[in-house]
Formats: sequence, C-alpha cells, structure tokens
Amino acid sequence: MGEFELLARVRERLPPPHGRVRVGSGDDAAVTVPGGATATSVDALVEGVHFSRDGTGLGQAGSKALAAALSDLAAMGAEPGEAYVVLTVPPGLDEDACLEAVDGMVAMAESTGTTLAGGDVTRGPVLSFAVTVVGHASTPERFVRRRGARPGDALVLTGEIGAAAAGLLLPGLDVPALAAPTAAALRRRQLEPVPRLAAGRALAGAGATAMIDVSDGLGADAGHLAAASEVGLRIDAEALPLAEGVAELAAALDRDPLRLAVSGGEDYELLAALPPRGLDLVGLGEAAGVGMTRIGEVVAGAGVEIRLPGGRKLEPAGFDHLG
Repeated sequence: MGEFELLARVRERLPPPHGRVRVGSGDDAAVTVPGGATATSVDALVEGVHFSRDGTGLGQAGSKALAAALSDLAAMGAEPGEAYVVLTVPPGLDEDACLEAVDGMVAMAESTGTTLAGGDVTRGPVLSFAVTVVGHASTPERFVRRRGARPGDALVLTGEIGAAAAGLLLPGLDVPALAAPTAAALRRRQLEPVPRLAAGRALAGAGATAMIDVSDGLGADAGHLAAASEVGLRIDAEALPLAEGVAELAAALDRDPLRLAVSGGEDYELLAALPPRGLDLVGLGEAAGVGMTRIGEVVAGAGVEIRLPGGRKLEPAGFDHLG
C-alpha cells in the first residue's frame, strides 16, 4: 500500500466540496469561504487509549473519532462545517481496512452535514485519528462558551448518561437482568456516539449562558464549567436521567449506578446553564430531537455539589486523560 494510492482511493469516497468549501481534498490546502465567525477544535482517538480493535470495528472507530470532535462544536452551539483528519496507519493494517475506517468517517460526516475537506496519512505504531473540525456562526457572540453561567441559572442536561460507561464494561459480563436489546443499545452508545449538534444550536438559541459537552463524565465536566464561570453548581442526583440498563449493570458489578453514570465518560451529552424564566424544555427537546432534563441550578460560590437523598453528597469524579 502506497500513501498516494491510498489517498486517491480515499478521495474517491468523499462527496464533492459543498457549502463553504471551494477546494477540498486533493490540493496542497483546502479553500473555504466561511463568512461570519468560526470555531475550531482538535481531538484525537488513539488505539490502546481510547479504543481496542478487538472490540471496535474500524468503521466505528472512524465514525467515533469524528463524532467526538464534532461534540465540541455542539457545545459551542455551532453549525458544523469542515473536518480535517490525519490517519496514522500501523503495520499490518491494509488498504481496505483503512478505507473501512474512512467510510465510518464519511457516514458520520454525511449524517451531520460536515464536509471532509482534507487531511493526511502517515505510518505509526498504532491506529489513530487526529481530527480538526471547524464550526460556524453568524457572529462570534453567537457561540456559547464555558464561562458565562450566572447564579440562578437552571442546569439542563440533554439525553441520558451512563450508557457509554456501562457499554464499556459489558463485554465478558453475564448480566441476566439485562435484556439483549438493552445491552446492544449500551454498546452502541459506547461505540457509536452521536454529537448533539441540533441540541447545541437549540440551547444556544434559547439563551444558554454557558455550555460544555459531557465527554469526561458529568462530574468532571460540570467542574470545568463551574471553574470557567467562577460559580458553583448544585446538582440533584435524583433528577439525573440514567440510561436504561445502567442500574442493572451496576447491580451486577456491585457498584452504585449514580456514581457510575456521573463519573463515566463518553456520553457526549450537553450540560448547559440557561435563565429559568420561560424555559420550555419540552419544546426545546422536540426541536432538537433529544430529551432535556433540568438537573440543578447555578449558585454563588465554587465547585460542584451533587446532592443525594438524605443530605448525602456524591463526589463529582470523571476521566483524566493523563491521570
């Protein structure tokens, strides 16, 4: 397999440039005419750190790499635009396998309205994807940052949490209480995340004052939002929307399902702070195509407090990539 032959086959799979892209993959650089304001984020998915080829299909790995990067744009309330991918190919991975991974990225790009505008391939010890994504808004002020939450704001969470962490723990476990379709759904949430791009734009349009994607666990990411906004967050643990099957899996492992859901990463849901007056979560959820739950409030102070029944508190833990 040669580099140029692989790149040529990759380009055959890419749709023609569209939207803001005037020149896509094939030249020394892509050419875009963005207009307005842009938001750019970089993410990586590395074999042996973020996934294993024993349990993850190559197409799933490619799709997840792009989805994880796009989730950062969702947290800004951005419209997805372009993506640039560096694929690192390890020894023993042939051309067809590389193209399977590319096909996963192409499918995610098409489903989210993202243009794969360019990238590169290189040799390396393990399979990895380095992804740069660019999102758009009419003005810089339309983007939602982590800073900006104010005491009195409501805390809103999209979707459900805990599924990805449960799906990661499932292989090799015998959980009789877990129905096969539920187990399969948990595995899909871990292997095939969906970035909440429509929800991010809906929350931004509803006046979100701060927002973050829940990729490293709700506890950790809530802490990032609190620190950036210089406020405290008070979360009601009983209000947290746990995915179906999380409680059953936690019971099989003799673990607390709330602790598993709060500290487990890769949910790729959105946590947002919004003014509570006139907040219509049902309407927002319908517009975004995902449920939205009020889980707490922003308070004066610092840090994150996750309150359990009876006055107990849950430690706001999460995943640390270098921990």
